[in-house]
Amino acid sequence: MVKRLLVLLAACGKFQDPNIVVDLRVIGMTASVPEQVIDVGSDVLPQLVASDVCALVGDPSFDGRRLRYTMTLCPIGDSDRCDDGVPQHVVAQGLLQDPDITVPEPKLCATIEPDGNLLGVVKYALDNDILHGLEGEAYEVELRVGGQDADPSLDLFAAKSLQVIANIPAGRPPNHNPTLTEIDVTMPDMSVAPLPLGRCVDQPAPLEVPPATKLRLTPIEPDGVREMYDVVKLDGTIQTFTENLTYQWVAGAGSFSDGETGGPHDPFGNEPPLFSDWKSPAAKDLDGPTAISIWVLQRDERLGAAWYESCIRVVP
Repeated sequence: MVKRLLVLLAACGKFQDPNIVVDLRVIGMTASVPEQVIDVGSDVLPQLVASDVCALVGDPSFDGRRLRYTMTLCPIGDSDRCDDGVPQHVVAQGLLQDPDITVPEPKLCATIEPDGNLLGVVKYALDNDILHGLEGEAYEVELRVGGQDADPSLDLFAAKSLQVIANIPAGRPPNHNPTLTEIDVTMPDMSVAPLPLGRCVDQPAPLEVPPATKLRLTPIEPDGVREMYDVVKLDGTIQTFTENLTYQWVAGAGSFSDGETGGPHDPFGNEPPLFSDWKSPAAKDLDGPTAISIWVLQRDERLGAAWYESCIRVVP
């Protein structure tokens, strides 16, 4: 049984580190098909395919607690919520077993079917778009989640955006989710090795380090992961871009040198660093050997996303 970390809240007046998960948190959301390309002038519905939208949720404050959730398809709303009075459709709801310790790992997912509900949401977005679909029509899946017996007013909201875009210029490929070859960890002695992936509860022998140890975590991208894409400008011309990728770093404890890395080049044309340094908690903040979850969220500029989870055991 993996020992779970008990985290003390910071002193009064200090804010919680947004990259450290100490209570219920929606860490990320992905869609298996983040973008669909359609031919204008043809029936839309037969051109659409199903897409699975999944959420990564952490709930370290409560061992064994089940989570109540609802996922709703709707046009893009305010603050990760579906607006009142717009077309919307509940695509999944139920109870999720504890996402941190349940074996096998439970999945919080919904399938967005290519049906009239999706068509109604896309049509609503098009009818209210001043650019009439020039940049595509985005829609979202809203996630509402909270403890099974918790006050619903404490529920969290998150949303995953998806997009339908016209096949202009002709032959335009849809965007795909980014991928990684591995995440390398550089130890204090400068040795480098791939970081084993998997939840703490699924790793019998995770990487072990002492307290207050700095590790450099570096995502290794496969060739071609940064896709090229064309954008039709308002004057009718076409400009080609290469995707930028960003990395968000999240953990159950410790601290990161940078909570987000990657992104566009700086004004001098230099590529931004992708790595972040994680420092394990000090011995005084631990109650014996402690397994700490590490999450890496990889995102492109066009609604593509992927997540990776690992575990590091800190041994005083």
